[in-house]
Amino acid sequence: MERFTWKARLLPGKKEEYIRRHDEIWPEMTELLNQAGIHNYTIWCAGDELFGYYEAEQGVEFAARAQAESPAVDRWNEYMKDVMIMEKDPGTGTHYRLEQVFFHP
Repeated sequence: MERFTWKARLLPGKKEEYIRRHDEIWPEMTELLNQAGIHNYTIWCAGDELFGYYEAEQGVEFAARAQAESPAVDRWNEYMKDVMIMEKDPGTGTHYRLEQVFFHP
């Protein structure tokens, strides 16, 4: 199982709305995450910075491809763009991956 991390930035004053939208995540998004083999997906906030982490049971490449090809993800990204800024990797069509520099199992 591979791990994946990403970061993004909240727009000013949008933290509560960001949380509300994730509290009400669309069932089709949950289904897509499951189909992509994404588990233990967690997002943290530090000031206006967001940090996401998930485990990809079929590998990060498979998970990225499933997300990039999903109309639900496209709609979700459009829905979220008024509360956050996230740059996408043009090679994968999904979040830029953070570099792991330490791991303690």
